[in-house]
Amino acid sequence: MRIKKRDQILWAVIVLLVAWIMVYAPKEGSAKTEREYQTKWCKIHGGKTEVVLKDRTRVDCLTKTHAIEFDFAKKWAEAIGQSLHYSRMTGKQPGIVLICKNKKGIKKFKILKEDVIFYKLNIKIWNIGCNE
Repeated sequence: MRIKKRDQILWAVIVLLVAWIMVYAPKEGSAKTEREYQTKWCKIHGGKTEVVLKDRTRVDCLTKTHAIEFDFAKKWAEAIGQSLHYSRMTGKQPGIVLICKNKKGIKKFKILKEDVIFYKLNIKIWNIGCNE
């Protein structure tokens, strides 16, 4: 029995597609959205998620001591402003949890840390996946 060239190509595409799905599909139990990271982290740290403030902004996680903004690494600069605003509105210390998913994210994490130190910002920084 001879397999046609078209059938060989079709099988090759199917095999590649299955391999791609196995490598890149979300793993069971792993967080993928900002909200998933936020919910899991905030629960572990005894905080409340999505707390609405007087000006109708929402703190991602409010703990006894910190008003915390969660963001993926590419939005590191926005996280600074949001955490400072939430701190002013709540009277708690500002905090940022930066989420890194790749090497570019680690670079953004380093920039965030350097800027917080350079400008003497009193922002507590945590990270998820940004280990150097």
